[in-house]
Amino acid sequence: MKASIILFFSALILAESCSSSKSTSDALFGKTWELEYITGPRIAFEGLFPDKKPQISFDQESGIVSGTDSCNGYRTDYSLTESSISFGEPGPTTMMFCGGSERQFLEMMKKIDGYSFEEDKLNLLMGDIVMMRFKSVTP
Repeated sequence: MKASIILFFSALILAESCSSSKSTSDALFGKTWELEYITGPRIAFEGLFPDKKPQISFDQESGIVSGTDSCNGYRTDYSLTESSISFGEPGPTTMMFCGGSERQFLEMMKKIDGYSFEEDKLNLLMGDIVMMRFKSVTP
């Protein structure tokens, strides 16, 4: 009896580990992520982005990331390896001027070299330091 219970739980654990073979990076895709924290500026976050927050979406097939910097649209390529990520130079963006805080977001993207997830949040990192944190705004 004891051996069959141990065998049952071992099989259950094995089945669970096989069914969750989805990679961590899979959580990046199919969502739009909205910025809720950025390090660096001496202005409060709500002061930097009072009306519209920067957003980012990852396209797995094309290797392109796109979104808004709170004012203008942008798109660039990205490179992803395990927990490392890097972004290319943002390509053509619309050219509205909305106060300058949108540039802080794009400049920070250039410094990013890693990512992690904390519950339902996406952290973009420089080394081990969280530089930007996003929440999913896609249901």
